[in-house]
Amino acid sequence: MRPQRKNTRYCENPLPRVYNSTRVLTALTRLLGLDNAGKTTLLEKIKSIYLSHAPAPRQGAQPPTVGQNMSTIPLPSPLPPIYLKIWDIGGQESLRNLWTQYYTSSHAIVFVVDSTDKARIEECRDVLEIVVDAEDTEGIPILMLANKQDREESLEVEEIKEVFNKIAERLSARDSRVLPISALTGTGVKESVEWLVTRIMRNKEYRPPLMR
Repeated sequence: MRPQRKNTRYCENPLPRVYNSTRVLTALTRLLGLDNAGKTTLLEKIKSIYLSHAPAPRQGAQPPTVGQNMSTIPLPSPLPPIYLKIWDIGGQESLRNLWTQYYTSSHAIVFVVDSTDKARIEECRDVLEIVVDAEDTEGIPILMLANKQDREESLEVEEIKEVFNKIAERLSARDSRVLPISALTGTGVKESVEWLVTRIMRNKEYRPPLMR
């Protein structure tokens, strides 16, 4: 058994193994992907949809995330009474070794792909493969989002699925899906959140959300 990590900056407390449906739950969700995939824009769009005071994402390129951004999103009915605590984690190569410190406390992983970055699509596949093969991500839902579908030069979702087919075969025993989105315009974002919450609740016996 590996020793418990002491670095509280990057790792939350171990998950409780009990579940009480009468209390509001918090699910920890990680946004992963290469730099410039649109993770920060996606988080800002989710906030603008579900938080009345949050502005829409800014047009143009976002500065790269150094470390992480975090927001807690309370979801309205008819969705389950749950808070999504979403961590946007930097995707630069020098920061990816930090990802593993979040896996044990994650209830779901969202892997964002830049559909316009054809030159790095193979690198993206290799990085996702490392995430999927990690022991601490076993059994949790993984949602892959083909972002920037509003751009004319973007790959079609079916083309992206072909690149990731071998990984998808290994994910057949768990909840996983590839969905097209535009984090900038919001197309597909609500559907992605709804899919994610449904799978997190379905998986509550294996990795229950935190109780508030």
